[in-house]
Amino acid sequence: MSSEPVLIFGQDLCPYTSGAREDFSRRKIPFEYINVLEDDAGLARMLKHSNGRRQIPVIVEAGKVTIGFGGS
Repeated sequence: MSSEPVLIFGQDLCPYTSGAREDFSRRKIPFEYINVLEDDAGLARMLKHSNGRRQIPVIVEAGKVTIGFGGS
């Protein structure tokens, strides 16, 4: 298991971002949430991970980048 926390980039009012955060919480997987509307540096980090795609959420887990959230 990686010591790196999962990163979830998104926005508070996005239902997919909320769903991702709730899913990781329910599964007791620690994560860092970055609100890209309030954090310009966080937005820049997200765009690096997503190769410039402005779709949320962007989830980075153990080096693997997932764009969007469909539940699990």
